[in-house]
Amino acid sequence: MTAEIHDQPTPQQRHDMIAIAAYYLAEQRGFAPGGADKDWLEAEATIDAMIADHLLSRTTALEAGRRLIRNALVLSDTD
Repeated sequence: MTAEIHDQPTPQQRHDMIAIAAYYLAEQRGFAPGGADKDWLEAEATIDAMIADHLLSRTTALEAGRRLIRNALVLSDTD
């Protein structure tokens, strides 16, 4: 059995990550009332940025791998 590789989290996984991040933001401010919406929005922005950064770096890594393979094939043709 092989593990599936996903490029991005499911909507439920994204929601769960945001919820965890928002909890820690609320904890940092001592769970003072009235900040839950701000915590959620900040957590959402942070998680979305992390996901985008991961997707960008994964795309870059895939492109670099393809370039290395292409170059290797070109070099083997010249031998």
